Amino acid sequence: MKPTEGGRDFQVEGEMLLVDKPLDWTSFDVVKKIRSLFNVKKVGHAGTLDPKASGLLIVCTGKRTKSLESFLNAEKEYTGTFELGVRTPSFDSETAVTETSPYTDVTPVVLEQAVQKFRGKVLQVPPMYSAAKKDGRPLYSYARDGVNVERSAKEIEIVDFRITRFAPPMAKFRVVCSKGTYIRSLIDDLGNELGCGCTLRSLRRIRIGSYTVEHAMTIQDLVTLRQTLESRHRQHDEVGQPA
Repeated sequence: MKPTEGGRDFQVEGEMLLVDKPLDWTSFDVVKKIRSLFNVKKVGHAGTLDPKASGLLIVCTGKRTKSLESFLNAEKEYTGTFELGVRTPSFDSETAVTETSPYTDVTPVVLEQAVQKFRGKVLQVPPMYSAAKKDGRPLYSYARDGVNVERSAKEIEIVDFRITRFAPPMAKFRVVCSKGTYIRSLIDDLGNELGCGCTLRSLRRIRIGSYTVEHAMTIQDLVTLRQTLESRHRQHDEVGQPA
């Protein structure tokens, strides 16, 4: 397939792709898939999504990778669910529950009062199970070795945080936030505020800046695009052959 076949140029000028990352894929898995499908070396993504999260991932190839920084600074929007009364080391379903607590005192009013405390500019400590680095080493590698390292809190902004459904022990939520926000940590901090613990059970990124997941391509869409471009290339070659 030629890099510019079908009006697409993955290798030189590059393309920007909105991808709906599947559950249990890493963000780098998506990058590898695009690199393989379109035979392109220079590929990058903006804003890592955890394996247990799905949703919008912006991927750029070729020269378009230079624009990735602007997407990193963009506002993000998420929807998800969390469970009251349980805690895990990773703050989500990647690790097993290690602590349980009663949650019967958490009423809708109590929950809303706690949520309000996290709106606006707040300080947040990166979770141990994250790609943030300490002395050049990802925090998750320390965590997997059972080592807890000191981490500095960073200021983030929670533009909006609201509960959209509450059916104890589960709750659905929506968050609009600044770059650098760990939703897992936000939910864990909420659990600490409530006194019973909370664990993130599902997370989906639905928006980055003005781009929404409704306009994103699935992995199958990308495979189909590759097949379409190959078909156009074959037809082009056949037309160009002498009779």
